Amino acid sequence: MKGFFNHLKGDAFGGLTAGIVALPLALAFGVSSGLGPSAGLYGAIFISFFAALFGGTNTQISGPTAPMTAVSMLVIAGLIGANNGDVEKALPAILTIFLLAGLMQIGLGIIGIGKYIRYIPYPVVSGFMTAIGVMILFTQFLPAFGYYPKEDQAYVERFRPQAEEVILDKILKDEAGQGILVLEDFKETIKKAENIADSEIQLEAVALAGSESAGVMGAIKSLPRAIKSINYLELILCLVTIFIIYGFKKITTAVPSTLVALVVVSGVAFGFNLDYRPIETIPSGFPLPKLSIITEFNLASVVPYFFTALSLSFLGAIDSLLTSVVADNMTRTKHKPNKELIGQGIGNSIAAFFGGIPGAGATIRTVVNINAGGKTKLSGMIAGVLLLIVLLALGPVASQIPASVLAGILITVGIGVMDYKGLKAIPNMPKVEVIIMVVVLILSVFWDLVYAVGIGMILASLMFMKKMGDVTASGSKIQSLDGLENSAREKLWKDEINFQNELKEEIFIKHLEGPVFFGATSELQRLANQIPETAKHVILRMDKVPYMDQSGVYALEEIILGLEQKGIQTYIVGIQRQPLYLAKSINIVPDLIPESNVFNDFYTCITYLKELV
Repeated sequence: MKGFFNHLKGDAFGGLTAGIVALPLALAFGVSSGLGPSAGLYGAIFISFFAALFGGTNTQISGPTAPMTAVSMLVIAGLIGANNGDVEKALPAILTIFLLAGLMQIGLGIIGIGKYIRYIPYPVVSGFMTAIGVMILFTQFLPAFGYYPKEDQAYVERFRPQAEEVILDKILKDEAGQGILVLEDFKETIKKAENIADSEIQLEAVALAGSESAGVMGAIKSLPRAIKSINYLELILCLVTIFIIYGFKKITTAVPSTLVALVVVSGVAFGFNLDYRPIETIPSGFPLPKLSIITEFNLASVVPYFFTALSLSFLGAIDSLLTSVVADNMTRTKHKPNKELIGQGIGNSIAAFFGGIPGAGATIRTVVNINAGGKTKLSGMIAGVLLLIVLLALGPVASQIPASVLAGILITVGIGVMDYKGLKAIPNMPKVEVIIMVVVLILSVFWDLVYAVGIGMILASLMFMKKMGDVTASGSKIQSLDGLENSAREKLWKDEINFQNELKEEIFIKHLEGPVFFGATSELQRLANQIPETAKHVILRMDKVPYMDQSGVYALEEIILGLEQKGIQTYIVGIQRQPLYLAKSINIVPDLIPESNVFNDFYTCITYLKELV
C-alpha cells in the first residue's frame, strides 16, 4: 500500500507538471490551426486522457503537436475557404476528417502496422520536421507584427471584383442545377445579381483575402504590408515572450519557461490595461459534443480529404511512436506500438467529436512527466484532468491572453522543432539523402505537406532499391572454375578452392548475394548473359540470398530457361527457405530444375558433378 501511494504521488506530480507545460502550447496550437484556442485546449484534454488510458506507453503525454497542427491547418484553411470563410459551416466537415484520421489510427494499430513505422527513412522525417518549423515561423510573423490581412480594409478591397465574380458564378451554378438556361432567361439572372447585398460581397472579399494570405506563400506576400503597418505594442509583447522563454531556462528548468512567459507577459498587458489584441473567447463550461458531425455529414466535402486524413493518421503514429522510444530509453521499459496507435486513435476520435484538433505523443511533455516522477498511465490522465479544470475555472481569464504572446510561443516552437542534427550533418551525408531531405523540405513548405512526404518516401524507396540492386549485382559473380585464380576481381569462396583445376571449363559458378528483388533483375540478366556457350553446367550458389520477391523469382526463371535452351544444365546450392518456397510455388523446382539438382552444400553438388564431367 505504501508503494502504491508513493507511485501515485509521482504520477500526480508528473501529470500536473506536464499539464502545466501543455497549457500554453495547447492554446497556441489551437490559434495556429485556425479553429481558435478552445480547439487546442479540447484536443489536449481528451487526447491526453484517453491516449494514456488506452495507449501502450505508460509515461506518454499526448496532445496537439507542431506537425499535427501544421497538417490540420491545411485542412481547416481549405474547408473554411470552400465555405466562404464561415467557420461554423465548415466545422462539421473539418471534425469529420479529424474523426476519420483517429479511426484510421485505430485501424493501423489493429492490423499491426505500428512495428513498421520505424522503417521510415530519416531524410524524409528530417526534411518534414524542418519544414514544419519553417512553416510555423513564417505563419507567425504576421500576428507577431499585429497584422491581420482580413482586417486590412485596403487589402480586402482589392478582392471585391473577384468576390463579385465568385458570387455570380454561384448564381449561374444554382440556375444550372435548377435547369434554368441563362440565355433564355437572362433577366432572372440579372434580378438575382441586383439583389446581392454589399455585405455579402464584403464577406466574400474577406474570405478571399484570408485565403490569399494563408500559409507560407501568403505570409511572404503579406510581409511587406505587415512591415509597413507594424503594431509595435504587439511586436514588443511577442519579443518579450520569446526573451523570457529562452532567458528563464538559463535561470532554472524547474518551472516551464513557456508558462512563465505566458503568465508574466499576459499579466502585465492585462494589469496595465494595454491596448492589445486578445485571443478568441474560450467558451466556459464542459465541452459539448459536436453532433453536427452526424447531423450535417456531407460525404462530398470529405472525400477529397480522405488521403489527408490518412496522412494525419500516419503522421500521428510516427510522432507518437518516436516519443514512445524516447520514453523507453528514459524509463528502461518497452512500449507496445500497436496498442499505442489504438490509444492515440481513440484519443483523436473523441477529441474530434468534442471539437478538438488532433494530436500525438509529445516528446517535451513526456520527458517533463518522467523527470517529475510519472511512471504509469495515471500521469497522462491527470494531465488531461488538470487542463479540464483550467478550462472550467479559468476560461474567461485565459481569454484575455494577448494573441501576440501565443505567436511568440509558437515562434520558439518553430525554432525548436527543426531538425538541426540533420541540417548539421548535410556536408557529411550522401548526396542522394541530402537531395531527398531538401526535396521534402521545399515541397512541404511551398506546396503540400502530404504530397511532399509521399514523394520523399517514393524517392527514398527508389534509392534504396537502387542500392540493394547494386549490392546484389556486385555480389553476383559468374565464375569459371578453371583459371579463376588469375582473375583479380573474382574471389573464390572457401569451399571452392580445391576444385578450381579439377573440372576445367565445363562448370561455371554464379554467386548470388543479398536480396533478389525487382531492383536487381536487370543486373541479374546482364550477368547471366556472360555465361559462355561452352559451359555444360552452371551452379547457382544462393547461400547468401535471404529473400526473393516475385520479380526476382521470375528473373531467375528466365535465366534458367535461357540456359536450358543453350543445353546448359542448372544446379542450385544452399537455397534458403523463403526463396525455395517461392521457386516451388511457380514450379521452377521441379519442372525446370529437378529436386535432385538442388543441393544443401557445395561439396555434395561438386561430388555429384565429378561423376558427370
